[in-house]
Amino acid sequence: MYTPPHAYALGAGAYARISTESAAMSASPHQLITMLFEGARAAITMARHHMANGEIAAKGLAISKAINIIDNGLKASLDGEAGGPAGVELAANLAALYDYVGQRLLQANLRNDAALLDEAERLLDNIGAAWRDIGPQQAGAGAYLAAAPVTARLSIGA
Repeated sequence: MYTPPHAYALGAGAYARISTESAAMSASPHQLITMLFEGARAAITMARHHMANGEIAAKGLAISKAINIIDNGLKASLDGEAGGPAGVELAANLAALYDYVGQRLLQANLRNDAALLDEAERLLDNIGAAWRDIGPQQAGAGAYLAAAPVTARLSIGA
């Protein structure tokens, strides 16, 4: 029986989606945020690959995926009220940083500029590293905001 090569790609894609969905369903809130950072980074990596290969449509889709993860995952998960009075300010600062990263990604797409992808990835990596350093044992109510003091050291243009 002959199986066309594209069938393997479809099967591998389905397996990856099921694996990701299964991981998300059994993940703690801390792990979910970590997965969002990893997903955004993977999308930016794919955008860089497509940009280098002149694959304009695929690049746009990858950048859109990264922006979607940032806006509808990371930014939407901010809860300043869970962090007390200082939490509101910290959440606002992180939201502004996520907006900035999204703008840099849009500019990277429009200008076909890999350096802007690098900047967005570096900013997300800094926040993601702070989040991973918190550890699941500390990821109780408002823990997402605990990553914010580390981001306060970040310069938006850095």
